[in-house]
Order: sequence, then structure tokens, then C-alpha cells
Amino acid sequence: MAAVADVPERFNAALHFVDRNVERGRARKVAVEFGDQRLTYGDVLGGVNRCANALASLGATLEQRVTILLPDCPDFIHCFFGAMKLGAVAVPTNTLLKPHDYRYMLEDSRARMLVVSTSLWPSIEPILPELHHLQVIAVVDDTGRGMPSASTIATVDLKQALAASSPEFTAFETSKDDAAFWLYSSGTTGFPKGTIHLHHDMTFCCDHFGRHILGIDENDRTYSVAKLFFAYGLGNALYFPFGVGATTILYPGRPVPDVVLELAAQSKPTIFFAVPTAYAAMLDMPDGAKRFDLSSVRFGVSAGEALPADIYRRWKAQYGFDIIDGIGSTEAAHMFISNRPGAIRPGSSGQIVPGYEARIVDSDGHQVPLGQTGRLQIAGDSIAAGYWNRHEKTKATFLGDWLDTGDTYCVDEDGYYWFAGRSDDMLKVGGQWVSPVEVESTLIEHPAVLEAGVVGVPDEHDLVKPVAYVVLRRGQAASDALASELQGFVKERLAQFKYPRELHFLDELPKTATGKIQRFKLRALSKK
Repeated sequence: MAAVADVPERFNAALHFVDRNVERGRARKVAVEFGDQRLTYGDVLGGVNRCANALASLGATLEQRVTILLPDCPDFIHCFFGAMKLGAVAVPTNTLLKPHDYRYMLEDSRARMLVVSTSLWPSIEPILPELHHLQVIAVVDDTGRGMPSASTIATVDLKQALAASSPEFTAFETSKDDAAFWLYSSGTTGFPKGTIHLHHDMTFCCDHFGRHILGIDENDRTYSVAKLFFAYGLGNALYFPFGVGATTILYPGRPVPDVVLELAAQSKPTIFFAVPTAYAAMLDMPDGAKRFDLSSVRFGVSAGEALPADIYRRWKAQYGFDIIDGIGSTEAAHMFISNRPGAIRPGSSGQIVPGYEARIVDSDGHQVPLGQTGRLQIAGDSIAAGYWNRHEKTKATFLGDWLDTGDTYCVDEDGYYWFAGRSDDMLKVGGQWVSPVEVESTLIEHPAVLEAGVVGVPDEHDLVKPVAYVVLRRGQAASDALASELQGFVKERLAQFKYPRELHFLDELPKTATGKIQRFKLRALSKK
């Protein structure tokens, strides 16, 4: 069975990733570049300790959840490790969601404390009367507008709390198996699941993917298009560089292609992380390779969805360096199958990462012969402890030492794994999960819509995008204007990446005898 993380029984991840760098003589080494700011590892240690003291003074205690709703910035790092240092549980949260999504997560996690930026306050303010567990909101003013108006929940200025706090803090003596952080993973019904990660999980990912595959060391500079609230981005931009004393480059804004390329050219990362959709968008930039010098980059890394072979080849031709594609998951914290420098097969997810095991099984759980397609299951010590308050889903996904990924794969005779789709109907769009059921339910809320079916359809770059098929109510007429109205209707109610890029009208949806939508027939329609 896969190796167990070699860490002591009493272990606090904040000490490992922050204090240890200072103890090893890196107090003056730049840890974080954020715009014009340069934070050394000594600065980060002081910030983490101040934050631990501030959170404790505001009431955060052992095992309580602290929700972090911040763009990529130093405060994110301070809160993430500060919460861990005092034995609380950090819950980084997607910054691209809608108020009802945040209401669900805050109520589900029973978080007593929320750290939120003023730029994201408008998504929190409407739900404040509906939050039953939240007691304190710590606000980070990243807009210059000052503190938001008072609410029924105690609201404090985090910067003031940090300024009044000591830069010294004695970490709580957690176990390596204590909960350290949660990440919310989307589900087939649209309800996210709190995925519980332990203090030793990040070290396992660092040792096995960071060092064995990336070869990352203290001389590297990382820049990740994927944000810190993603499992992928959290490793790329935080615990991989901090695990070896490297430098991370943070950017809080939207990853617009020209901005990403300009920042990469100016900041000169040595390892560049993105998702296939971002690589495709950058390839579409006119004269991108001439305008932006990426010669500092040793290689790029891709995950979140399968990287089409054509995007890999075009990128290598234009920018001159490889993209290492792989597959990971929120449940496994990071990558468990990956290509590697000098061993890349375009279109493949690569080979098993050292420290992990993989098997491909049929519907009865029996391993399939080499070359046949089945469900991918993996084992490794970064796999989460389970889902919060999701007993049945935990039992179905976490099978003893094995994690059922929900992906279908085949493996060739050389040990390269090839993606063959999802075993459920979930879609990966721009590296983020989209539930067709959630989009369908939203469309049906429109007074003109009787039924809706949503499937994933490859675009011109062979990347999956949501496409909707709609049956209208009696008396409603199909039109381009109505199609645009329905797309906007979804955008208003769900995170923007979930809206259907195309919308088609049908007289009826193809269904089974029991009334279930036959999505394979809808996918076939999209190919005509």
C-alpha cells in the first residue's frame, strides 16, 4: 500500500511550513512577492503569529472553523497558517461564488469566524441575517473604502487587530492527524462537500509531487494562475514553495491572458502553473510569444481538466517550454498522476506519482485488464479523512485506503494513464466543477422554461463547456433573444463559469422509460 507521510505524531503544519524556514536561516529570504511588496520568511512568521494571536483574541479556538474569503494576498497566508497554529481549522473559500453559495458553506461548516475582504463584502452582506453560527467577521480593506456598515454580527478591522497583536505565538501541539484545513468540493447535486484535510497531508504532497516530479527547490519562483482557494493553487502558490524555502508570486486579480503573461514576463517565475483553459486563452493572444518573454520558466504545469495534445504542442512551439499535465483532486489535496520533465506523452495524464498507487476497476470493483477502461481509484497519504456531515457520500468515495475519483481511465503498457470521461455527469469547466443538475434547476426557475438538459461539449480547443437544451412552456416562442436572456438568467444566479455557452431549443428532451434525461443523446446532438 502507498507510503505514509514520515512526520512525527505531534505535528503542526504551520511550524513546518513557516517557522522551519526561519530556523533554517531564511529569515531574510523573500517568501512572497505581491505587487510592490516583498515579504521575507521572517515577515511571514511575524504575520502568522500576529494573526494567530488576533484570531484567538476574537474567539477562535481549537477545532473551530475559520472561513477565509480573500483574494490571493499575504493576509490569506497569515490567516491560513495562523488558524492552524492555534489549532483551529482554516476553510479557504472560492471567491467567485454567489451569496447563496456562501450561506450554504458558512452554515454547513458552522464557522464561528469569517475573514473577508471589502471587495467581497457585497456577496456576504445580503446573507448576514440568515447565518446562525457566525459570531465574528474580520474584514480586510482591500478597496480603500473603509469598514462596511455594522451588522448584527460583530465586525472588526483585521489590520487593527493584527497591529495590536504580538508577533510571538506558541503553536498548539496538534497531532499529525488533526484537521488542519477544509476545501469545499462540488457535488453532483450542486451541494458542495467539506473535504477534511489533516496536518500531515501537505507535507506528503510536497515530498512526492513537489520534490519528485517538479524538482522544486529554494531557488525556484512559482506563479500560479489557479488561485489559493483551489486545492491545485494552494499547493502551487503556497505549500510547495514554502516547503522548500522558495518564492511565491501572488496576484489578486482576474487571470486575464495579457495580464497573466505580462506579470509572468516581469516577475520571471521558474515554474508556471495554469489550467488548460488559461493556456488556450494565452495562445490566442496575438504575438504573445514575441510580446512577453517567458524564458525564465523551466516548465509549465497543468491540471484541473485534461490538457488537449494540440494545446501542449502549440504552446511548446510558441513559448519553447513543456507543459507537465496531470490529474489531482480536492480529496487528494494535489496531483497523484502526472507527466514529468523528460517523460511527456501529449494527451495523457502521465504516470503515477511516487508515493501513490492507482487501480482501474469495473462496476463490480474488480481490476480490469491492461488497456481497458474503468473507474480510477488511487491510494496515498494525502487523501482526505472524509467529507464533513456526508456519511453516505464518504462511504461511497473513501474505500478504506482507496479513493474513488469518479473519473474513468485506461492505462497503457508503459504506465501512462488516459482520461476517458467522468463516471457521473459532472463537468470540469476552466478547472472548476459544474453540476449539470444545478444549471438545469436554475434554468427551470425561469417562467418560460419547462425542462432543461445540460451537457459538456468540447469547444474549438477541445475543452469542455456547458451547453443547454431547453423545452419551453406552452405559449413561449424560441428566439435568439430568449436564448441570451436565459444565459443571463443563469449568470445572475450562479457563478459565471457555470452558465451555458450555447443554448438550443427542443420540442422534447430524450429520456429513458423512467423519465431520466439521456445525456448521451444530447451530447450526440451537439456533434451534428
